[in-house]
Amino acid sequence: MRGRALLVVLAAALGVAATAGAVATATEAAAPDPGRLIAPVSACPDQADPAAPVGAQLRAMRCLTNFARRGHGLPALADAAALDRAAGRKSADILRCDEFSHEACGREFTYWMQRFGYLGGCAGAAENIAWGTGALGGVRAIFSAWMHSAGHRENILGPYEEIGIGLRVGKLEGNPGARVWTQDFGARC
Repeated sequence: MRGRALLVVLAAALGVAATAGAVATATEAAAPDPGRLIAPVSACPDQADPAAPVGAQLRAMRCLTNFARRGHGLPALADAAALDRAAGRKSADILRCDEFSHEACGREFTYWMQRFGYLGGCAGAAENIAWGTGALGGVRAIFSAWMHSAGHRENILGPYEEIGIGLRVGKLEGNPGARVWTQDFGARC
């Protein structure tokens, strides 16, 4: 597959909060036009530049996520340091084990969230993962793919209050320069 750009996405959710089912159903019933919920480049800088510094790309992904939520009448997600660390470690696991999965390295998708103290007691969680090469691994391409997938869009527009985002670059499935993205969502009771 050398020389070709690739894009692959997966979603997972753990609905612990009592309202998660009702909100997800309402989100799906609304069937938003995904294109309408994707911010223009002027609203979220660095979303179209895969060569932008990692910090700028993480900010752009957070901006795109909150733009979509506001466009759907939902509050913005707060940044959660524990979820940022968990998302970064999930992306690193995917590369280290060369396994694009929510259970990379044999760990449940909530493993790093729990490890960093996020899921103690009552909480809800979800995760979006994706990877791509070249322009297809950039912020806008990944976010657009998530928004055009019902499960990923449901997580982005779901009953969550906080988000963590991770990005790691390495070799995945024989593809050098793979950009592995993770969004970890959380809601506390």
